[in-house]
Amino acid sequence: MLYKDFQGLKLSALGMGAMRLPVIDGDDTKIDQAATQEMVDYAIEHGINYFDTAWGYHGGQSEIAMGKALSKYPRDSFYLATKFPGYDLSNMDKVKEIFEKQLEKTGMEYFDFYLIHNVCEMNIDDYLDTKHGIMDYLLDQKDAGRIKHLGFSAHGAIPVMERFIDFYGDYLEFCQIQLNYLDWEFQDARGKVELCAKHGLPVWVMEPVRGGKLANLPEADAARLTELRPDEKPVAWAFRFIQGIPEVCVTLSGMSNFEQMRENIATFEEEKPLNDEERAALQQVVDGMTAQHTVPCTACHYCTSHCPMGLDIPKLLEMYNEAMVTGGAGGFIPSMFVGTLPKDKRPSACIGCGSCEAVCPQQINIPDTLADFASKLAG
Repeated sequence: MLYKDFQGLKLSALGMGAMRLPVIDGDDTKIDQAATQEMVDYAIEHGINYFDTAWGYHGGQSEIAMGKALSKYPRDSFYLATKFPGYDLSNMDKVKEIFEKQLEKTGMEYFDFYLIHNVCEMNIDDYLDTKHGIMDYLLDQKDAGRIKHLGFSAHGAIPVMERFIDFYGDYLEFCQIQLNYLDWEFQDARGKVELCAKHGLPVWVMEPVRGGKLANLPEADAARLTELRPDEKPVAWAFRFIQGIPEVCVTLSGMSNFEQMRENIATFEEEKPLNDEERAALQQVVDGMTAQHTVPCTACHYCTSHCPMGLDIPKLLEMYNEAMVTGGAGGFIPSMFVGTLPKDKRPSACIGCGSCEAVCPQQINIPDTLADFASKLAG
């Protein structure tokens, strides 16, 4: 296992994420504890020492399952991370109640890493509102030794991350972002890494294979990669891409079965970052993914000056593209973003007048695209 240094700690470069644990009969709330135990045992045996869970994973059962699985090991032999669930705004005034319950659910006396979860457009104002006392409470727990290291995860855009870091930066030690070779440009993961580096925050990676999308490439794309690295599957390419980013400390993989874990651990037994030719091959894969279902908006904003409804059309088209690449059924990030907008600024508010389309240099059929987006969100 490869290891990364973090403040004198030796963290496994591959961490086990607990958002996609094996379940019984397809029920996400019924974790297969025996299968989970087998995976945790294998992980520890093969050098993984970082485990990541959260309040809401598996309908609240993930923290319990991971606590049980880790309970057979000495507490100082692993690092456990969980998170404050501010993605649900009703939790903002419950930080003490939730934190105490998390300790109880996991059976732990402290958390090695604790994150403010999913900083994004939907919750940034509440996260920065000190009346909730979230940061004050977490800092008190850190002083008491019940939190060893404090960070945050973010699905929001760079301006949202900047606001959060500017406000709380003195207390933050690391940042967890969605990072993979598709999102390097598509979601500007590159810019997010640069932002973290600017503020001295090591990067934790989530969604390195984008929920499995990058592990299951079209046959032609997989064949192109195999020509360059005959001994490595597409999933290994996703991890090798990340190995070439020096700011990354821990890469989390939500492995849902034993075989995935075995293969991923084998990949992290050595560091084999991609060369220029291999990165170019990945870019061809990305170009194929994004060209197939997306619209070619360049964010010139000609359309916005002609929209009688005052819609932020470039941003809506950006979210539409994200939804289409994710799978066309809305997707987490587009749904989250649109949910933060007033109803009269959502895709469904488009009246189909065509004024935007008339001035679009890319000749995008904007009204039909927004109608399709609204339909997918509703579905």
